[in-house]
Amino acid sequence: MVYNTKLVLHKQQNMPQDLSPLWISLKTSLLATFITLFFGVVTAYWMLSYRGRGKSIIEGIFIAPLILPPTVVGFLLLLFFGNNGPVGKLLQPFDLTIVFTWYGAALAAMVVSFPLMYKTALAAFEQIDGNLLRAARTLGAKEFTIFWRVSLPLAFPGIIAGATLAFARALGEFGATLMLAGNIPGQTQNIPMAIYFAVEAGDMNEAWFWSIVIVIISFSGILITNLWQEKQQISKSKNQEDIHPVKSVNSEHESLDLSINSVKKGLFIDIEKKLSSFYLKVGFTSENKPLGLLGSSGAGKSMILRCLAGIETPTKGKIILNGRVLFDSEQGINIPIRERKIGFLFQNYALFPHLTVAENIAFGIPKESSSGNIKVEVEKQLIAMELQGLGDRYPHQLSGGQQQRVGLARALASQPEALLLDEPFSALDTHLRSQLEQQMTETLGDYAGVTLFVTHNMEEAYRLCPNLLVLEHGKEAHHGSKYEIFKYPATVNVARITGCKNFSSATYLSEQIVLAHDWDCQLQVVESIPEKLSHIGIRAHQITFKNDHHHENTFPCWLVRSSETPHRMTLFLKLHSQPENHHDYHLQVEVYKEKWVTFKDKAFPWYVYLEPSRLILME
Repeated sequence: MVYNTKLVLHKQQNMPQDLSPLWISLKTSLLATFITLFFGVVTAYWMLSYRGRGKSIIEGIFIAPLILPPTVVGFLLLLFFGNNGPVGKLLQPFDLTIVFTWYGAALAAMVVSFPLMYKTALAAFEQIDGNLLRAARTLGAKEFTIFWRVSLPLAFPGIIAGATLAFARALGEFGATLMLAGNIPGQTQNIPMAIYFAVEAGDMNEAWFWSIVIVIISFSGILITNLWQEKQQISKSKNQEDIHPVKSVNSEHESLDLSINSVKKGLFIDIEKKLSSFYLKVGFTSENKPLGLLGSSGAGKSMILRCLAGIETPTKGKIILNGRVLFDSEQGINIPIRERKIGFLFQNYALFPHLTVAENIAFGIPKESSSGNIKVEVEKQLIAMELQGLGDRYPHQLSGGQQQRVGLARALASQPEALLLDEPFSALDTHLRSQLEQQMTETLGDYAGVTLFVTHNMEEAYRLCPNLLVLEHGKEAHHGSKYEIFKYPATVNVARITGCKNFSSATYLSEQIVLAHDWDCQLQVVESIPEKLSHIGIRAHQITFKNDHHHENTFPCWLVRSSETPHRMTLFLKLHSQPENHHDYHLQVEVYKEKWVTFKDKAFPWYVYLEPSRLILME
């Protein structure tokens, strides 16, 4: 009995009689975290897009409480909120005071924890793929809608982490609180001050008690946040592992009505875009047939799409779509992205990862539509893109081809007057690319609006687009039908971009005769010779062989080396004499393997025939 009494007395000595520091700390920290969460998120989102003057100074002020000594922060707050401070004087008529109250303790905690919330939220917003925000704008969403439905959900894990850190920092605040709120037991004394003054009084048991309490609370918050984030990652990984291929449904179904109510007049673009290392200057028109944009990397293909969509602003010029002026530098017109009625399929598809397939498609449907009509439209799009049964899945649960079709369905659901496709097949394997290309052909055949299709793949552009615009260093190199451009490319670069591999500098000799200097031969041609003839060329698959050299444009040749593909052989040939090394060749010839078998064992020289009607004359 004596032992039990001593044990109870020992426990009572370790347990403080006054637990008010706990309630004061929780009360001030939670209030500070709530206020900091709101202002931190709003400020971070604002600073993300702020491009005005003094951005570094403004951000320095936001971060200052993190690097200044807490006593300095408390002193500045005391000067500002004290009875003689600007805010203190404003509160005097209302008989309100901040100094030496728990409100002051909450204010101090809020100020010192704000930088952690701000920087964490800013980092979370910065990690969001910019194409997601651009996609939302092209789908007609207003900035508040984008923030609420896209940015905030995607940044939410980071924001929760920031709020946890802010709470832990507020819970441990000492210096600023002591300066502004003082150490008033039962009113402003929080746990850190209780620990400090317990040590000062030599009461180590109480100091240990409060230290353990604050460690448990802080680590509990961090642990709960980490466990929640891990659970989210595990759930996402499990969903990815559970993906099973879904067979395409080829049953007959009602084709999606892609017509646009307004009268179509086509697209007119005449713009310039000047950057430090790039200058775009193009002018062209396009009607309701897909227009393919071809060119090497950096030629300006994607920049044209971005200017048309409103993502980039041209330096000067004019953009008119179906009679609506989207941009006019002279008249000061620059229609916002959300009002341009542009459907944009980005290279990475830019699907909203936190929304299901159905919600992604519905995102672009005009907001005035009823919920019933939205549901019907989503279902029609799912059927049209052969995505039945996938409406409840998330983008990370889909294959690349399925994601591409969801992106296209979302763009079309917004009823755009123009559809912009930025290399939509670049991330797909060869087999899947072929399947989706066929579906894309059917979709574009039903679409009544303007279509611009950006690609590096010459054959892809040829199959999908009746008209082509070839770009070179930001300028138009050739614009016309695909037949014209492939048969009569305007320049050597246009010929190269469209797949021609054989070129030689050339000069005029006589009517219908030119001299090919690099090939060291005279060639008879059918086409009229340009006045400023510079080169002659021929495509690799259009070169044939003869049994002897008595025909026109027929020359002896030797095989230098060969390159094999599953169906074709590429032969590197030297004209007139035997090669000296593997790089000593004049022409590349592509032949099917069936043809290759018939003459590969023949003795040299072979005789190559450059058909006059196949020769390309270029200025």
